[in-house]
Formats: sequence, C-alpha cells, structure tokens
Amino acid sequence: MPETVTPARNRADVGRYVNDALRDRYFAACDAVYALGPSARAETDVETAFGTTHVYRYGPADPAAASRTPVVLVHGAGSCSAMWYPNTAALSTERPVYAIDTPGDPGRSVQRAPLSRPEHAAQWLDETLAGLGLDRVHLVGSSYGGWLALNQAHRRPGRLASVTLLDPGGLEKVGLRFFVWIFASLFATGAPKALRPRLAAWLEQPVLVVPELRAMIRSGVRAYRVRRPAPLPLTEDELRTIGTPLYLLLGKRSLLLHPGRQAERVPRLIPGARAEIMTNTGHGPQIDHAEEANRRMLGFMDSVG
Repeated sequence: MPETVTPARNRADVGRYVNDALRDRYFAACDAVYALGPSARAETDVETAFGTTHVYRYGPADPAAASRTPVVLVHGAGSCSAMWYPNTAALSTERPVYAIDTPGDPGRSVQRAPLSRPEHAAQWLDETLAGLGLDRVHLVGSSYGGWLALNQAHRRPGRLASVTLLDPGGLEKVGLRFFVWIFASLFATGAPKALRPRLAAWLEQPVLVVPELRAMIRSGVRAYRVRRPAPLPLTEDELRTIGTPLYLLLGKRSLLLHPGRQAERVPRLIPGARAEIMTNTGHGPQIDHAEEANRRMLGFMDSVG
C-alpha cells in the first residue's frame, strides 16, 4: 500500500525557489534551452502525494510509432527536462516521449513533501506514471535520474518495460572527485568566453560552450535550493532483485563512477543486463554524443519491444 505523506511548508527537506523573480528568470533560461530541440506537443501536471509533477509530451507523427511503448525521461539533479533537448527529436520520431521535471529540483514541478527516502521516490514516480495513464514504459534516467530509474526497477517495476541508465547514480558511493568536478564546472561558467572552449574540453563539460545551457545552469543555482541528501547506492542484494531488462551506458571518462568496474559488475549481478562504455565522453554521453547515444538507446528499446 502507498505510504501516506503529510505535506509541510517551509521544511528544510523540501526544495524551493528563492523568490518569484529568480524563478521566472530561470524559467526563461529553460525555455531558451527547450527551443534548441523540438517543441513539446503538450504539457500537463500530475498530482501526487509529494506535490505536482510537470510533464512534457513529445510524440511521433506516424500513427504506428505513436502506438509503441512510450519512453519516459528523468533528468539529473539540479536540472530539469530541458537537458533532454539533444534527444527528444530522435526518440520521439520512433515512440511517444514523456519528459518529467522531478519535484525537488529546479523546474516546473512543485514539491510539497520530502522525497529523500527510496520508497518515497518510487511511490512518487509510480503515481506520476499512473496519473499519465502509462502502464508500460521504457524508463530512461541520467545521473540522479539514473538512481531514480534503478530504484524504480528494484522497488516498483510493475510499469517498466525496460530501464536505460545514462552514467547513473546508485551503483557506487559518489567520491570527492565528482564533487570537485561539479564545483570546478560551476566556477568555469563564469570564465571569459574565450577560455570556455578550452575549459569545456578539459572538464568534459559541454554546457560551457552552449550559451543557453550555461545560462540555465547559472540561473538555476541562484534561483533554487535543492533540499535532498545524496541517495545511497543500491546494495548488491538489491541489484540482484532487478528483473527488468536493463541497459547501462557509461562515459569512459566519467567521474561519477568507475566505468570499467560497473560494466563488469552490473551484468554479473543483473542477468541479461547490457553495459556499454562510450569513449571520448564523461558524465553526459547523451549530450556529448547525442546521435550515437540516441541510436544505442533506441536499439535497446527495439530489442525489448
């Protein structure tokens, strides 16, 4: 049975915008990033026990493709669904696509209760999928969204046709090197324009050379306060419970995890899981090499159905 959650205002464990002016400025920056990709066919809000979840729907024009199992995209921490702009066109040509703004991160969802416990995260996502009328989906998660997808496959797999993890959290403890990279990347967003391409290459950070992405990230840091502890990785026993078809796509130079170690470990613990490592990329393979990542994701989904 779903757990009853009592909403609370001004809690230290509920994310919020600093003020309306900074929120509106962030939304404008997000809209500039959304404009880099295809326009959503529709937007909708789904009410859950944890708040209002804002969802963008992208759909194929081909009726046959529109009837296929849909794709649901879950973004990384501190971001919103705009990060999927390099992927929504290719994915939505083949299948319906839903991009979810996670409550507790900057975006157009509104968090009203904490999502810090794994069972709460799974309940929230299940309620969101139910509210969208989706009984079977290909769930795709990047970074923190990868932890959400992995957690869902462990705790509430009933609606999942497959899970795709893009350099995800949830497989090992996040080390200091990742946080150093995050802070260095944020610092580099303020660097002079002439230096940004060199810093982007050194840091494996494509947001530095996409002006719209850079503006969105800088605006989000100022506007929103994420109030959520870092999630713990799943144990080996928890990973062994997963029976959903799973695809793990890692960046060779990822600083979030150790790609070689996880490419061997995950298929060993989850029978049938597929793991691949993309060269010449770090934490964002679906941004750095979108065309290749899109092709691999769709190929995996086609193999599932």
